[in-house]
Amino acid sequence: MLRVLLCAVLALPLCAQSQAPANQHQNPVPVAAPPSAAPSIKVQVNEVIVPVTVTDEKGRFVNDLDEKDFSVFDEGKEQKIQFFTRERNQPVVVGFLMDISNASRMHWKNYQDAAIELVQNLVPGDNPKFSGYLISYANDAELVVNTTSDPEPMVQKLGKLKPTGGAALYDAIYMACTSRKLIDGEPIEPRRILVVIGDGHDNSSKKTLDEAVEIAQRNLVTIYGVSTVAFGFDNPDQENLVRLAEETGGRVVSPLQNVYGDVSGYLSTPSDEGNYALKVGTGGYASALANGMYKAIEAVAGEVTTQYIIRYTPDTVDETRQFRNINVRVNLANVKVRARKGYYPFAP
Repeated sequence: MLRVLLCAVLALPLCAQSQAPANQHQNPVPVAAPPSAAPSIKVQVNEVIVPVTVTDEKGRFVNDLDEKDFSVFDEGKEQKIQFFTRERNQPVVVGFLMDISNASRMHWKNYQDAAIELVQNLVPGDNPKFSGYLISYANDAELVVNTTSDPEPMVQKLGKLKPTGGAALYDAIYMACTSRKLIDGEPIEPRRILVVIGDGHDNSSKKTLDEAVEIAQRNLVTIYGVSTVAFGFDNPDQENLVRLAEETGGRVVSPLQNVYGDVSGYLSTPSDEGNYALKVGTGGYASALANGMYKAIEAVAGEVTTQYIIRYTPDTVDETRQFRNINVRVNLANVKVRARKGYYPFAP
């Protein structure tokens, strides 16, 4: 079956870079086409890949379903599933996008440790099927470590990062989709994942939120967010992170939003530091933070490695319609299904 997925959804600089030697780590420089260049050739994407997560009413993964339990609708029309798997630990390439803006200062060490733990969980280093890369973003986005199956370079760089400046989240997502070394087989095997560790705020990008959503959808990327918004603080920009995740089939976890939810009297003990039942600097406070971070890491890593993968070829493709909507249904009651909302069948 023809699988024209790679260069159909990526900009020309990325396609060229995919031929680079494995030890090339320099940041690529996008090359603009000359004015006299021929028009872009539209290439149809013949096969659509849909990672799917199914959870029950308590948020637990439902991982014993079969192909017959799923239905996939493309523009409202049911499609024939041509490939289905529920195998755990499927190959992935994960982009870790680390917010190093000033807004992350308050709980910086917690999120720095969480990022290192995520890298070590999702890129174990002893299996070449799992790769990752690291992008930091403040006033600008920077490809800190290019795609590798060795977690150690990312761990070392994460340990040295310091928060400063603004936030260019959308530019970081665009960079992840266009300016890194590729792994053979993307985006079928391995699949493409982004994990954003930040609060969704952006005040420095040249790209827009809509452009970030579109480039992720065109590149068949699933976005997850580990929100750095802490209990007692409100950040409306988190909705941007939620949109990025939901449009691409991922989700956002907020490890420090409900740290005190299980602590008796957490809103009835006034203090100069705020309404914290667990005082800053105490073992109970540190334990509550650590527990929240652990649950967030477990949730993201568990979901990435416990997805169903469905592939199908649309029976009809309307060239006049740029974006095609997908709806995945499961023949069970009281379950939540997360999957990408759609795809672009043609190159931009």
